[in-house]
Amino acid sequence: MAKQKVAMLTAGGLAPCLSSAVGGLIERYSDVAPDLDIVAYKSGYQGVLIGDSLEITREIREKAPLLHRYGGSPIGNSRVKLTNAADCVKRGLVKEGDNPLRVAAERLANDGITILHTIGGDDTNTTAADLAAYLAANGYDLTVVGLPKTVDNDVVPIRQSLGAWTAAEVGAHFFDNVSNEQTAAPRTLVIHEVMGRHCGWLTAATARAYLQRTSHNQYVDGLMMDAHLKSIDAVYLPEMAFDLDAEAARLRESMDRNGHATVFVSEGACLDAIVAEREAAGETVKRDAFGHVKIDTINVGAWFQKQFANLLNAERSLVQKSGYFARSAPANGDDLRLIQSMVDLAVESALNKVSGVTGHDEGQNGKLRTIEFPRIKGGKAFDLSTAWFAEVMDNIGQKYKEA
Repeated sequence: MAKQKVAMLTAGGLAPCLSSAVGGLIERYSDVAPDLDIVAYKSGYQGVLIGDSLEITREIREKAPLLHRYGGSPIGNSRVKLTNAADCVKRGLVKEGDNPLRVAAERLANDGITILHTIGGDDTNTTAADLAAYLAANGYDLTVVGLPKTVDNDVVPIRQSLGAWTAAEVGAHFFDNVSNEQTAAPRTLVIHEVMGRHCGWLTAATARAYLQRTSHNQYVDGLMMDAHLKSIDAVYLPEMAFDLDAEAARLRESMDRNGHATVFVSEGACLDAIVAEREAAGETVKRDAFGHVKIDTINVGAWFQKQFANLLNAERSLVQKSGYFARSAPANGDDLRLIQSMVDLAVESALNKVSGVTGHDEGQNGKLRTIEFPRIKGGKAFDLSTAWFAEVMDNIGQKYKEA
């Protein structure tokens, strides 16, 4: 029987779990199967296609615990869809006429890989599923076990994706400083744009973390540095209906009363309406290899700024984005514990030839298990009936309903 050989890759956007998950996999294999060789493909599936990998040496294994201290990915990321041949050819990853799945499969086979760990979101893991299916159909035995990474926390049917808790906590830290900008000029509107293409969980969780972070503050009565300055006036999510006139009137009252207004908005809020507006105006909206709108070209926060600034009679308005700051952070304690549990299961499943994505399965009462690839999907909506979200909105004083 051929010796097992492990490979890993990270892909998609960053999240505060990638470095720790890589370190955790190295540590776990070193503990339970120290004789197995481990390699990492650099820059995700790009590394698989072009044969760019590095060996996990004894020295790397010994220092793997250090990876829990850092954000980013120690092996690099990219966004590559193996079923989008045209994009792979355009980027010089395969030759014209090549099937990227076949190129990737042959690379894994030639490298002797029997276990592949993919650390990424729904796109990364559905691509892994495509690859595993192709390999199985062509007689090559590969066990693929993914770990769910996304700050959006929007992977079906996984209750909690890696990195999301940290992103919310760090986003709250980010805005704790930014909120002080309200003192820089009279009638200031500050919009905090938070990541979340289809799902408002991170925006809602960041608002919750911010309110918790500031709830025990002490202030000097009579000065501007008070509870109003550290409050939130509105939260807008993709799942919520949006009434511009009603919200503008409500925020105008807050601006008149307090001299400032603070808005938290998900980068996916009103996205469809904004895209439709631009396309109707003849603009070509850019999309990535997966067909997703390139969200950084839409600038949802700026759209809200444009709508509100005049209606609120703001003398100053600004948009601040916590996304890159939050997603690049090292994992916090809650995420470290979640990562360890998922890594342990991922290694156990891989050694037992069980493919899928590890996570707490909402279809099985939140049981931690290796979930079958066909059940993995992206774009899980945030449940607006979640009890803690209702508490956040009661604190803000904002009425809301589903879109």
